[in-house]
Amino acid sequence: MAWRYAMMLDPAASDVSPSSFADTFHAVDPTAPALAVGELSAQRGDGVFESIGVIDGHPQQLGPHLERLAHSAAICDLPAPHLGQWLEAVTAASAHCGPGESVIKLILSRGVEQGPSPTAWVTVATAADNSRARAEGVRVVTLDRGIDSGAAARAPWLLLGAKTLSYAVNMAAIREAKRRGADDAVFVTSDGIVLEAPTATVILRIGATYVTPAPTGAILHGTTQLSAFDWLTAQGHAAEYRDVPVSALRTADAAWLVSSVRLAAPISSVDGAAIAVDAEVTRALNDHLLTPHD
Repeated sequence: MAWRYAMMLDPAASDVSPSSFADTFHAVDPTAPALAVGELSAQRGDGVFESIGVIDGHPQQLGPHLERLAHSAAICDLPAPHLGQWLEAVTAASAHCGPGESVIKLILSRGVEQGPSPTAWVTVATAADNSRARAEGVRVVTLDRGIDSGAAARAPWLLLGAKTLSYAVNMAAIREAKRRGADDAVFVTSDGIVLEAPTATVILRIGATYVTPAPTGAILHGTTQLSAFDWLTAQGHAAEYRDVPVSALRTADAAWLVSSVRLAAPISSVDGAAIAVDAEVTRALNDHLLTPHD
């Protein structure tokens, strides 16, 4: 991943309505230090973020990403982001993306410890080459997330439905998957319900129906999954949200991990057992996801 651009934002109150937010942005060197030593995003992972896939300079699913940023901020008791300001920031940043695939990341931190306001910034980078995962698929293992299926409602302080900067557990899960000879992991509850991958949403095909775990608060509502379901239903396929037992993942007719940057990667095996890869649907879905759209 090559860094192309970065800007800091002076976060605006959510109820202001200026004609432009340009004077609240300032560009910084993306390869140079830019945060204070007391920054809580670095010290505690105390903040939220979004990674937006960009195709030929066009940010994909921008509205859902901004809505999820606001949702995550609310769960974490952060000041409500001014979505007009973030929209203008993304528009300015996208001018630095160029052709091909890029990624714009939005970060909203609680700021410096005992500081007066949040810290916010936007980065632009060239996206990693995910062509192999899209074409050949990924091997996954199921890993216990350490919670049961009622944890989100019972313990909201776990922040399970927020896209927080605290990704140490997610990265540890991917390392564990690789130690087990796989490429990625799928989190499951202790009572056997499929959740999500560390950096992706799970979609399965069960019979003629495409299914994804219900976003009931224990998982993120995937923006790429929303786009995939829009495309699938437009093609005449049935698509629905519902609880998915681990057994259904292992016996699915096909399955995918979908995310904003990797897009749709078919799952080729679960816990060492092969499952069918639908190359035709995968190619068509990725063709859709690689087409600039809102």
